[in-house]
Amino acid sequence: MASKSQGQQSYLLIGNSRWHWAIQQSNGWQFIHTSPEPKGMKALGNCLEAWASVGPIPNDLQLDCNKQVKTKDVPLKNLPNWLGVDRAMGAWGALQKENEFGVNSNGVLIADAGTIFSLTRINENGEFAGGQLIPGLQLQLDAMARGAHQLPPISITNMTAEKFPTRTKDAMRRGILEAAIGVIVEAQKNCNLKIWLCGGDSTFIFQELQNRNINATHHPNLVLEGMVHLQTIKTG
Repeated sequence: MASKSQGQQSYLLIGNSRWHWAIQQSNGWQFIHTSPEPKGMKALGNCLEAWASVGPIPNDLQLDCNKQVKTKDVPLKNLPNWLGVDRAMGAWGALQKENEFGVNSNGVLIADAGTIFSLTRINENGEFAGGQLIPGLQLQLDAMARGAHQLPPISITNMTAEKFPTRTKDAMRRGILEAAIGVIVEAQKNCNLKIWLCGGDSTFIFQELQNRNINATHHPNLVLEGMVHLQTIKTG
């Protein structure tokens, strides 16, 4: 983890497979993504302003429960308590950015390409209006490798531009990418809302959307930005 000086504000989102950090720097915010590292928490001191979790919290990790952000803390309408706080913060972040840009929003569709690939729809009244969940890109690759004897375990790298690759690994990567694009395009067709794209695997998807002239706003760290904004309005 990057070193932090005394007084630096930090935010943490404990994800399913990685930990996500927003760290205040003199020139803005730095966003970093690490493997789970409870030992690194000691370097934070009292600088952790807020934290949230959608993944497992280590038993030996001591976090101030008063600083935890939960779904109910996100000031969106009609949010069910079972909704993941990451989806809620991402939706909040997208709406705040539209306000900053002076956009008269008729709602947003947030596509979060994380361990789980989620779609979250917010209507023109700022209300949660449903969504969709599918396995994330790496989970799909892992499932193929586990479920089929002759398919190898691979990671999401070296995404080929070929639409119909001849190599097995490239075919696996192209297949999961096409599936994600199909989910986004079909959902956008059914709700006609602006797409906000975020998450660790969003760069691959964004490039493909651009190649197809499909408009989307790409903010990889939208969820963390939503968390920071929530704390800002909370503290005034």
